[in-house]
Amino acid sequence: MKSTLTNTDKAMNKITDRYVYIENVNMSFETKKGSFEALKNINLSINQGEFVSIIGHSGCGKSTVLNLVAGLLLPSTGHLFCAGREIAKPGPERAVVFQNHSLLPWLTCAENVYLAVERVFAATETKAQLYERVTAVMALVGLSHAADKRPNEISGGMKQRVGIARALAMEPKVLLLDEPFGALDALTRANLQDELMGIMTKSGATAVMVTHDVDEAVLLSDRIVMMTNGPSATIGEILDVKLPRPRNRLALAEDKDYNHLRSEVLRFLYERHAKKAA
Repeated sequence: MKSTLTNTDKAMNKITDRYVYIENVNMSFETKKGSFEALKNINLSINQGEFVSIIGHSGCGKSTVLNLVAGLLLPSTGHLFCAGREIAKPGPERAVVFQNHSLLPWLTCAENVYLAVERVFAATETKAQLYERVTAVMALVGLSHAADKRPNEISGGMKQRVGIARALAMEPKVLLLDEPFGALDALTRANLQDELMGIMTKSGATAVMVTHDVDEAVLLSDRIVMMTNGPSATIGEILDVKLPRPRNRLALAEDKDYNHLRSEVLRFLYERHAKKAA
């Protein structure tokens, strides 16, 4: 008897133990000048609890990959899966933290987080249980003291922590971070990177982060996905980061393995796939 498995069925058989699986994904956009191929033949699997960074020059499709995993875009061809199910739209199992925190200014920090909790758990939990979730996640990101403050009363770094708290409060299977610290000053960025490492250890969530920052990618990641330049961008190389955790940025500054990994990413970006001047 001939097999009646569809391509989707076959793909599903490959992803039993993977949280995120991207298979043969191509992404094109229609423009006034015709079809523009942004991504070509993207294949990537991400395991549970893994922290993966996507890095590359501007215009290489990093955020497009993230938006596909989020379900904000659908691929032109190919398949994406999360926790064994094909990604067809946004869902609470995939929470996104953008560079812009997007907090509602008329609500307190806790109320901003409560909106996300209510959306996911209102049908199954009491209000008291929902508020318990908010209290727990505010403590997780170190913002219990700011729960009743409004966004205009806290710093930029604290706003980003509220954004991360809001995402984690949904108990996502995958946390998607689109350059979450890109708009912050260097010191605040470094402090939040350190805090994020601790938060991810406590939460156990899987994370995919888009970044331009080589040091950030090496410090935070288990693997670094390096994208070639667009158009028709694809995955050029994937670098395993086997540095022990917990990681201390000061200790790593003179660590030969850390510096070797950093050099490999720089070599990819500025030698093998240097961005040509316009």
